[in-house]
Amino acid sequence: MNYPEINWGEAQAFGLDRFKQMDAEAISRYALPVELMMEQAGLHLARLVAAHNRKGKDIRISVGNGNNGGGGLVAARRLAAWGFAVHLDFFTEITASLPRLQLDRAMRFGVQSEPAAHCDVWVDAWLGFSQRLPLPPPLEERIAEANESDCLRISLDLPTGYAADARQPHFRAAKVLCLAAPKRILWGYNRAAEIFIADIGMPGALYRSFGSEMPPFEKNTILKWMRAHE
Repeated sequence: MNYPEINWGEAQAFGLDRFKQMDAEAISRYALPVELMMEQAGLHLARLVAAHNRKGKDIRISVGNGNNGGGGLVAARRLAAWGFAVHLDFFTEITASLPRLQLDRAMRFGVQSEPAAHCDVWVDAWLGFSQRLPLPPPLEERIAEANESDCLRISLDLPTGYAADARQPHFRAAKVLCLAAPKRILWGYNRAAEIFIADIGMPGALYRSFGSEMPPFEKNTILKWMRAHE
């Protein structure tokens, strides 16, 4: 599937601290609940996965105990509703209230709680933009397993373990779906990887209050970020 392209440079992308502030203001100033934004993130992730897969193939979605994991669980539910075979992969127990609710919903839709022996698409929804390094050894081992597989690898928001240094252990995604805005940390990410940006419902006024413009989501809610040199 072809997505509209935005040719934005590094200066137009958001630093992680700046984006964390914008995310918090979306909740406090505009009363956008985390669950609503999580639903939007998961829907767009499911659409991206579905566009690069066909029914009958196995999809593995790796989730953690935070909001990024919750987005992955929404995607799992949506994909299962569309008839895809979806298997979950946990590296920790899901105990936080909202991800736990999303897990329950996903299981009711027929998502499998154990990964298949082989997958065609491996989705990284372990950790989000608040991830802290170093990663725990069990997670590093799971990431190494993913990187050695021959499946298509897709990350939600940021590849787990990536901190602007490709030499550090991280999920080597072929496609990354950023939420709401391009993240500056991905400017130097593997140039062969495709980076997409998804609309999760933040208003244009919020972007402008942070000295930026909203990506042109009005015609398509998933855009492709062409990392234009300035």
